[in-house]
Amino acid sequence: MPYIQDSLEFLIETLLGLYLVAVILRFLFQLFRIDFHNPISQVIVKVTNPPLRILRRFIPGFYGVDFASIALILIVSCAKIALTTLVKGYSIAPLAALVLGLAEAISIVCWTLLIAIFIRAIMSWIAPRSHHPALRILDGLSEPVLAPFRRLLPNMGGLDLSPILAILALQLAQKLLVRPLLDLGVQLL
Repeated sequence: MPYIQDSLEFLIETLLGLYLVAVILRFLFQLFRIDFHNPISQVIVKVTNPPLRILRRFIPGFYGVDFASIALILIVSCAKIALTTLVKGYSIAPLAALVLGLAEAISIVCWTLLIAIFIRAIMSWIAPRSHHPALRILDGLSEPVLAPFRRLLPNMGGLDLSPILAILALQLAQKLLVRPLLDLGVQLL
């Protein structure tokens, strides 16, 4: 019986986790105004559009922020946590699922931006003038995060240290936002 339980937990974690990443990417693409004609963006839009179409009937956007995407992020992350908890044989309070789902969503956003910055920094050494669709998305994801740090740093003569500061800030966000939310969610269990 534990084999079936582990397999179900693995499937829930994997499938809902991948879909959660897709919805978060969709939200970040809209927030950072990444080109939706990019082939990678088109895949994300096609995968996330059916539930968003339904949610947008009830949840409007406001000042350029797609609140339907935020709602879908919370729904998917809460469902993932609730289903994995139920498969393990425990029950979960709805408020605990919401707090833990919010913590997971923020963590995925931080990791997505961190990975985008890291890969962009490496690719700037390997292929600095590449126009690959994936690199354009990485540029679109990382530039809004890096720009404020570039303004803070003095000109270093071609050396860009903003990725280091941005990575440090994202790691601090993980420690100051995600960990307290996880602790609160565990207490609410």
